[in-house]
Amino acid sequence: MLTRFIPNLFTLGNLFLGMMAILLAIDGNYSLAAIMVIVAMLLDGLDGRVARALNAQSEFGKELDSLSDMVSFGAAPALIIFMVSFQDSMPILAWIATAAFPICGAIRLARFNVRPGIPGYFTGLPIPAAGGVLATLSLFNKDIGPISMMIATLLLSYLMVSSLKYPNFKKVGLPRKAIWIAPWVVLFAIAVAVIFPEQLSKLIFIPLVLYALYGMKHNVRTAASRNRAKKRKDEKSSRSSDR
Repeated sequence: MLTRFIPNLFTLGNLFLGMMAILLAIDGNYSLAAIMVIVAMLLDGLDGRVARALNAQSEFGKELDSLSDMVSFGAAPALIIFMVSFQDSMPILAWIATAAFPICGAIRLARFNVRPGIPGYFTGLPIPAAGGVLATLSLFNKDIGPISMMIATLLLSYLMVSSLKYPNFKKVGLPRKAIWIAPWVVLFAIAVAVIFPEQLSKLIFIPLVLYALYGMKHNVRTAASRNRAKKRKDEKSSRSSDR
């Protein structure tokens, strides 16, 4: 029984860090709030792997994971970006951009739970990646204006509910013998994050943005290939009809 609950401890840790991110943002500690979202991403990546390693997958764990993700990667990043960039902006646009993010995140999670995805890929940008980008993007508020931040927030919201394909790394397994190392990895990550909150957040921002942009580039390339193939087919059909 205890073994089956171990993965849920990681999920609850994810939820706890999401709540800490919200409280830190309200308190004005935005760098540490962003770090809590990043460490929550680590826990979110571990809970499923631990569950598979222990053969402890369950519908309860799946639903708990979605609810935790909604807080940690939907509500928390939206609140962080609002507190950092949107408070002094046009209220209506600020509210729309802030609310759109968790709403699209909820749609993304619901779709993931009820629709079988393409093997090896996610359909739409996963909410942990979107939340991580938004939380770390907030740290660049001195260099990026509120309108640009709103556009970025709405773009991330759209990517979550889009049909773009993103690589799925969650299927990468975790050996059963390595499970005991996972809590120490999390504690180490939290320690480093507390010591270097802003620097670490900005460093992690780069791979997260590249992942978000990958889906757009990959699908543009696929669409271009389809258009070329269709054009060649039309040209062949045209030549055949001329004969």
